[in-house]
Amino acid sequence: MISRVAQGTAAEDLALHYLEARGLTLVTRNFRCRAGELDLIMRDGEQLVFVEVRSRRHARYGTPAESVTRTKQQRLLRAAALYLQRWHLDLPCRFDVVAILEPSGKPQVEWIRDAFQLN
Repeated sequence: MISRVAQGTAAEDLALHYLEARGLTLVTRNFRCRAGELDLIMRDGEQLVFVEVRSRRHARYGTPAESVTRTKQQRLLRAAALYLQRWHLDLPCRFDVVAILEPSGKPQVEWIRDAFQLN
């Protein structure tokens, strides 16, 4: 049995390679602050992309993308604001979700660009 931490790291690795193959470049990984954690922070041209990685073995209790609740979105928004403030950045940003479903051991990756907005 693989630990949850190992599963999370494997999902982030998969998401990172998936996004890099599509032209994004890694800025930082696992940024932690008092508001929470940002899994991946990447660049897509001039845009800074905050990526939430979610994975599940099955969709019995909902898809990985559905697990990014409004509460989770608010935590991600606060963490992103702290990241931008800490590094004095003024860049266009977006929030993406990489949802990984592994029903039969073969991962199915869904990349949701601009998954939610700053409100």
